Amino acid sequence: MRTCRVGLVGAGGVAQRHARVLGGFADVELIGVTDVVPQAAAELARAHDARTFGDVEELLAAGPDAVYVCVPPFAHGPAEEAVVAAGVPMFVEKPVAVDLATAERVADLVARRGLLTGVGHHWRYLPVVQQARELLGDRPVRLVAGAWWDKVPPVAWWSSRERSGGPVVEQAAHVLDLIRCLVGEATEVTAYGDGTPPPVDGADIDSVTTATLRFAGGAVGALTAACVLGWKHRAGLEILADGLALSLSEDGLVVRDADGERRFDADPEAARVAVDRAFVDAVRGVGDDVRVPYAEALGTQRLALAVADSARTGRAVRLDTPAAAPLATGVTVDA
Repeated sequence: MRTCRVGLVGAGGVAQRHARVLGGFADVELIGVTDVVPQAAAELARAHDARTFGDVEELLAAGPDAVYVCVPPFAHGPAEEAVVAAGVPMFVEKPVAVDLATAERVADLVARRGLLTGVGHHWRYLPVVQQARELLGDRPVRLVAGAWWDKVPPVAWWSSRERSGGPVVEQAAHVLDLIRCLVGEATEVTAYGDGTPPPVDGADIDSVTTATLRFAGGAVGALTAACVLGWKHRAGLEILADGLALSLSEDGLVVRDADGERRFDADPEAARVAVDRAFVDAVRGVGDDVRVPYAEALGTQRLALAVADSARTGRAVRLDTPAAAPLATGVTVDA
């Protein structure tokens, strides 16, 4: 294939990051940007010698080889539907939606079209994640504890439950995705929020959330999320198996077993590059390393929303396993 021509939907911080990464690839041409804020689209396009398009349809008419959808959680849906209808390979930033219905609708369209997709769960491209999988091997996981303790990001929509989905959906999804990758599928969650929003004007999200999880393989676990700090304090997970303790974050892996303790460093920026490199290679037909296609990201979306729904309702939420769950269902709130 010739140079991969990429279009961007969205011009915010995440879109800017992808533009920088893609701009560093010799085989990629960023052809244009569209955003609901024309000035933002124009500034990003100008920074990368690209065009500004008025809307998604206009961008698609320019004939991109792939489209990146980098919009806030509440804005997902229409852009993806247009890209899928056009049959263009699509990369979507996480979370893939603010709700489950939108994500399942898009997943169904993608499956029917057989479209190449990728989702921005870049932690899966950390070499230490594969190392953790190899260390676990056939050992059954007994316990997993995930955490994301951070600040409220400086965007107006983030502190609105209706627009962001809340911290578990928008931030802790990275941790939940790794839990699914390393431990397996959760079958039940029970969560609680503190009912107190962070000190931000108009906020209606829980400032802290805690959840317990039960997994199909027999493991139990916990997740905690908080947005009451002024810095990113902790983001990662710990896993216990027989004779093995793992502590994993985007910065590295700490292993403790009978041989003692050892640390392996990781480079989160390299993972952010790797996720884009893998998708571009797949579009160009020279690689096959997309680790989180849309259908896989849907599993993480289901889990994150199950935690959020349980915290909101105060009731346990049961999740069907992927093999048993039809596409349009998969989450049941206990009465």
